[in-house]
Amino acid sequence: MKKPSAEQKDILNQEEAIVYFGLSRRKFYKLLKEGKNTPFMAMYGSRRLIIRTEFEKYLEKHPELRRRT
Repeated sequence: MKKPSAEQKDILNQEEAIVYFGLSRRKFYKLLKEGKNTPFMAMYGSRRLIIRTEFEKYLEKHPELRRRT
C-alpha cells in the first residue's frame, strides 16, 4: 500500500511540514517551542502535529519562516 504524500494529508508531523513547505528548521522549532498563537498545532499525546490548511494560512501572514532561496 502506498503512503499518501504530504499534499494529500490534512495532518503533518513536524518533519513533513518542514520538507513540504521548505521551512527553516531553526525558526520552525523555535515557533513550536514558544507555542504562542499556533492555531495550526494539534497535540496527540506528547506529539505535536501540524494542521496543513491552518499552517498554509499562517505562512501567508508569516513568510519569514521559509528558507531563503
